[in-house]
Amino acid sequence: MKKILALVLSAILVLGMFVGCGSDSNEVDVPEIKGMSKSPIDTVELTVDYEVPGTFKIGFICLHDENSTYDLNFLNAVDTIQKTLKLSDSQVIVKTNVPEGDECYVAAKDLVDSGCNIIFANSFGHEDFMIKAAKEFPDVQFCHATGTKAHTENLKNYHNAFASIYEGRYLAGVAAGMKLNEMIADGKFTAEEAKIGYVGAFTYAEVISGYTSFYLGAKSVCPTVTMDVQFTGSWYDAPKEKNAAEALIAKGCKLISQHADSMGAPGACEKAGIPNVSYNGSTYDSCYETFIISSAINWAPYYNYIIGSYVKGEEIAADWCGGIAEGSVVLTGINQDVAAEGTFDAIKKAVEDIKNGTIKVFATKNFTVEGKELTTYLADVDTDAAFTPDTEVIADGYFHESEYRSAPCFDLRIDGITLLNQEF
Repeated sequence: MKKILALVLSAILVLGMFVGCGSDSNEVDVPEIKGMSKSPIDTVELTVDYEVPGTFKIGFICLHDENSTYDLNFLNAVDTIQKTLKLSDSQVIVKTNVPEGDECYVAAKDLVDSGCNIIFANSFGHEDFMIKAAKEFPDVQFCHATGTKAHTENLKNYHNAFASIYEGRYLAGVAAGMKLNEMIADGKFTAEEAKIGYVGAFTYAEVISGYTSFYLGAKSVCPTVTMDVQFTGSWYDAPKEKNAAEALIAKGCKLISQHADSMGAPGACEKAGIPNVSYNGSTYDSCYETFIISSAINWAPYYNYIIGSYVKGEEIAADWCGGIAEGSVVLTGINQDVAAEGTFDAIKKAVEDIKNGTIKVFATKNFTVEGKELTTYLADVDTDAAFTPDTEVIADGYFHESEYRSAPCFDLRIDGITLLNQEF
């Protein structure tokens, strides 16, 4: 459709050159197509100070495949690190569509048998099976994204990793808030009607941390904003995510974002003409009339870290959390044909304020719980089956997310956000 539009506009321009011939009466008003800007976050190049031996192998276990935006993000990072380190195809083994069950252990064991020195798995439910494999194969390093148990298991060959993606979601929220302000100024709705919707997978801390930081970013520039959240009970289910987005739109949400891995929600937004902030990559090619921006974790810096540590004989941290400075938190470019004017500069300033500490995403002055500002909160950091609170996480005026373990532990239900369903 976009290519067709470009051709039509080109034809109009050519026709205008021949018909108009300088006559004002024949001038054609052609809309300007601005397209995508560069990312407001500067690229951080990988630094490699080691040489990988030809005998080295690394294996990757993914919950889904490239059709899932979440898994595609990991797979793209695999491609990046393979090219950067000049690893042969035989040195990189990828297993996709591995369920969160004993199949993960079987996949890990198979990768051990294939000679992998490091094995990485990417989904929360893989953790117990990775730990089982780590205990059985102490000479192999097992690394796991989004897990919570490495710091309590105390295995020298088992490690967790995440990124401070709440910063990226906050920045994307700034773009959302500016779009709301633009629509309010254009008379499309009132400030009191500025409601955004969010499609979430589960009621886990990871999802809560994500939608809360997105909301706080929007609220930082649009103070009257509220949010509705609809959960799907699945990380990847296109029909459910589409239905959730449609339900949010029907409830009056003026903009939608998501922590879900299919094109269901962005597609629903494009069909309805509702602005969308996606996750784990740009949806511009499919949804160029509604896509604004997307935040994502870049896993290449972590892959570089664990491979470098192994090759150099250095210990891999039990918990690792990269941020903007490490290149682990990234934003796509901004769709300038949908985003509000000034969005790029506003996000660029917020990036600098996050870097210098002026902005703390979860500063307690910026939100309340049941009408009160918090000065103390025990979070479940040392995860157990009952999710028992065990660690004080508020100090110096903010919630210290991903500092006591890499995975998020922010599970507060703050004012201004309504959960439409909570069974997941």
